[in-house]
Parts: sequence; C-alpha cells; structure tokens
Amino acid sequence: MLRKFRIKINEKEYMVEMEELGTAPGPGPISAAPSVAAAPVQAEAAAAPVAPPVPVSIPSGEGTAIDAPMPGTIISVQVKAGDQVKENQVLVVLEAMKMENEIVSPKDGIVSAVHVTKGSAIDVGAPIVTIA
Repeated sequence: MLRKFRIKINEKEYMVEMEELGTAPGPGPISAAPSVAAAPVQAEAAAAPVAPPVPVSIPSGEGTAIDAPMPGTIISVQVKAGDQVKENQVLVVLEAMKMENEIVSPKDGIVSAVHVTKGSAIDVGAPIVTIA
C-alpha cells in the first residue's frame, strides 16, 4: 500500500510516496530503525558501468550499518574507511529513477567500512557504509 508523506528538510518541503511492507509481529508498538535522509536533487544521470561492491574496512567493521533506502546506482562515494564523519554529512550519492539522492550520516562517528564503490548497483536494504 502506497502512503504519501510531506517531509520538511532545511525549510524545503518534499512530497514522497512510501510502500508499507508489513507490520511488526507480536503485541506492542512498532519501532522504527534509524532512518537515512535522502534529499532529491535534479540531475541527468550518466551511464556508468556496473561493478560489484568491494568492501573496504578497518579491522573492527562494527557499528551502525547505513542501508540503501531504495534501489539504484552509486554515483559517488564521499568517504573511506577510517574517516571521521559528522551527523548529516554526505556519505554517498545514489542515483535512482533519474534523481541523485544524498545518503547522509545519521550520527557522528568513524567510518568502519564502506560496502560500495562508484558505479555499483545496489538494492533496497543493502549495506552502504558502517559507522562506529
């Protein structure tokens, strides 16, 4: 079931449609996982070769995994393993349906692993970056 939402980011409103995938099993409220803000930016997509993701990680590789909110192609990777990141800093740019979406960090931390490369195809829920 598609649901429409109005989202306000930096004083700019966006209308988005989201598909409800199901409900949580058992009694009690449904808890949401940390979300990743994706602000659409108009741009023409260039055809890029598709390459398999190559994980680049520091030894720990532990922390919060940032998953792809939609299927698409990685246009650019802005961070590497070991980088210090701030909340709302752009991690990667994901092209989906002719739109470039900036995937940002949900928290301050250190990038412990980068699971994608420029030009790689990615599916919904696939890990993009892990932040410790």
